[in-house]
Amino acid sequence: MSGKSNTHLGVTLGQHSRAGQGGVNQDFHGAMLPAEPLRTSKGIAVALADGIGSSAVSQEASAAAVHSFLDDYYATSDAWSVRRSAQRVLGATNAWLHAQTMRSHARFDKDRGYVCAFSALILKGREVHVLHVGDARIYRLHAHSLEQLTKDHRVHLSSLESFLGRALGASDNVEIDYACMVAEVGALYVLATDGAYAYFDASDVHHALSRFADDFDSAAEALITLAQARGADDDMTVQLLRIDALPEPSPHNLQVLREGLALPPTLSPRMLFEGYRVVRELHASSRSHVHLAVDERTGQQVVLKTPSTALSDDPGYLDQFLLEEWVARRIHSTHVLRPHVSDRPRQHVYVAMEFVEGQTLAQWMVDHPHPDLDAVRSLIGQVAKGLHAFHNKEMLHQDLRPENVMIDRTGTVRIIDFGSTLVAGLAPATPGAHEAPPIAGTLQYTAPECFVGQVGTARSDLFSLAVLAYQMLTAQLPYGLQVVRIRSPADLKGLRYVPVRHHRPELPDWLDGVLQKALHPDPLKRQEAVSEFLHDLHSPGLQFQHKRAVPLVERNPVVFWQFTTLALGLAVVVLVGLRVYGH
Repeated sequence: MSGKSNTHLGVTLGQHSRAGQGGVNQDFHGAMLPAEPLRTSKGIAVALADGIGSSAVSQEASAAAVHSFLDDYYATSDAWSVRRSAQRVLGATNAWLHAQTMRSHARFDKDRGYVCAFSALILKGREVHVLHVGDARIYRLHAHSLEQLTKDHRVHLSSLESFLGRALGASDNVEIDYACMVAEVGALYVLATDGAYAYFDASDVHHALSRFADDFDSAAEALITLAQARGADDDMTVQLLRIDALPEPSPHNLQVLREGLALPPTLSPRMLFEGYRVVRELHASSRSHVHLAVDERTGQQVVLKTPSTALSDDPGYLDQFLLEEWVARRIHSTHVLRPHVSDRPRQHVYVAMEFVEGQTLAQWMVDHPHPDLDAVRSLIGQVAKGLHAFHNKEMLHQDLRPENVMIDRTGTVRIIDFGSTLVAGLAPATPGAHEAPPIAGTLQYTAPECFVGQVGTARSDLFSLAVLAYQMLTAQLPYGLQVVRIRSPADLKGLRYVPVRHHRPELPDWLDGVLQKALHPDPLKRQEAVSEFLHDLHSPGLQFQHKRAVPLVERNPVVFWQFTTLALGLAVVVLVGLRVYGH
């Protein structure tokens, strides 16, 4: 069976399975080689499952595991990483299999239940992802060896007795092994159950492939026939996958969205563009132009964003530009800006979003220079819910700042501008792929770890959220401009938090504990999630309630350094006087 493609991702695939002496084949296998756009967004998947001989229903477990994995993996959000998508699907499959066992006679003897080993290989972009539980195996074929990429989860009691230590359906929870590696053109992978792999080696695989060239189905069949001739009597399955072509490296696989789209003309008031009547310009920068427009068909006001003409020759910029609407279409939250939905075919590169009539958080802070704590908690709580929607889709906003938060006339808050968003499903997962990433957001609101080459996490967005809360209360930044001067990990230790109560002593003492934790230079010492931060803001725990003597360096760092300088000066005068007196 061949699945070649002259463009993008291309493979050759072969599969064969055969029952052993028992007559019922408890192995099951399958593969998905989807067309575009699924091939780009989700990749190519190959999977096999191996039942256990002690169970009369294990073949049903194997079939259910492979079917559900191949069906449900492609139904997961394409914003999710391969790892999250696959492990979520396998976790659900495991729970279902275990529930079937608990409803059957096998609830008192799990070895007779809905249990199987499972292995899968997913080829997406320029990466190979391996998922595994049990004792089926995935190999990479080399010139003189088969490199085993999976670990057997089999417990050996003696040379004659062993059992599966881990398998799908064996318990209500299961740990799925995961590995990711760089894909290479020409690389060949072998997936096999234990009834087959124990009876062939690398030379046998090379011989089968040389006999049948690109007919990998026949090559897989030949390996099983060979194993049977050498004494194999168990169920046997072999899958062979060769990488024939890989897509070009790209920071995002969004180029498919702009294929065939022209660059837009310069928009002007009263101009008709793609079914929208332009009203007026809202904003212009070196990176984009934003206009208010009206959908001629529905009369709905929308915001049109078009790319900068100065950057129109930069494919990476255009991909990133289209990311904004791509992100918006995948997040469903009252507190995140929504895209404008239209079924008209698109002819140009642009982004259409809903129009929010209101003000930015930056303007709100100008209008409310000394807000009460409850007002700040209400607005921050809505921003936190929007961020949670991003994080639930494995996305990081990365540019949370007052100008990117809108408050409409009803008081509802929306996060806007997704041009800097990091999407796990579009980002490489292989080691080293994120070395020294560029800072995506506005420096004053960016978490310290991003300045020393670390990859941002949900706790980095949390830091930005806490900066907003601090700034709303004080009209200042918690570290001033110290953060933007960070150049090395050693600089992180020099950050000095200025307490909120230094600016507004009437605020409760516990508030600084909550904010200082969220703003800690070490992301691992912050709250784990925005929801925990929000809880602490409303219901501070005992750790924040105790009174403590705040050091002068925290209460008033300027006065602290003035006293320190004065003390050092006096010490110098005394030492000089003693030296003169001594002479």
